[in-house]
Amino acid sequence: MMFETRCAGCERPGAAICTTCRIALVDRLPQTQEHGVIAAVPFVGRARDVVLSLKYRNRRQVARHLGSLLVNRLVESGRYADLESVTWAPTSAKRRRHRGFDQGEEIARTVARQLGLPCRRLLDRRGAAVAQTGRTRAERLDSPEFAARPDVAGTSVLVVDDVVTTGATLHAARDALLLQGARDVVLAAVASTPAPSSARSRGKVVPFRQPTAA
Repeated sequence: MMFETRCAGCERPGAAICTTCRIALVDRLPQTQEHGVIAAVPFVGRARDVVLSLKYRNRRQVARHLGSLLVNRLVESGRYADLESVTWAPTSAKRRRHRGFDQGEEIARTVARQLGLPCRRLLDRRGAAVAQTGRTRAERLDSPEFAARPDVAGTSVLVVDDVVTTGATLHAARDALLLQGARDVVLAAVASTPAPSSARSRGKVVPFRQPTAA
């Protein structure tokens, strides 16, 4: 049986992300929001489809491109110069076993490689992870808990995630690192959901587009 590669954004046969979708991904920057997390793209349209393809359809090939987008954004922001290592906000062990990988780790390793920094697992997630898709903003603010490993003291760390909404997950990761003595923590995500005032974020959940028939 032969499996053809399809674009994670539009399902067109060919590259993991076609040229049209690559252009769409860099078409606009996300809005600045109160959570203060650096993000590369808004979590809408093609960007949303590509991120969810990585997250739920095992399209690990796109992690490299998403990581590159985030590196470009970090360079533009100027928040990368003093970083000493890259880590990620880990999902639960159960979810990692189910998917076979952690999408945050896949993105973080690309970011670290392109910035010339070590990628290290510095955080452990406590308790079961709760899926964020479909949850209200108030529910999302009920953040997970992380424990940081002790060898972060005095270092500057970049924490990477795939999607940021309220920032609760990444802020919890930052707090854990600071508690262990990290000197500075920069938070970054590939995509940021629209601000609460936008039409898309008023309690409406947009269904994930299913792939077209081969």
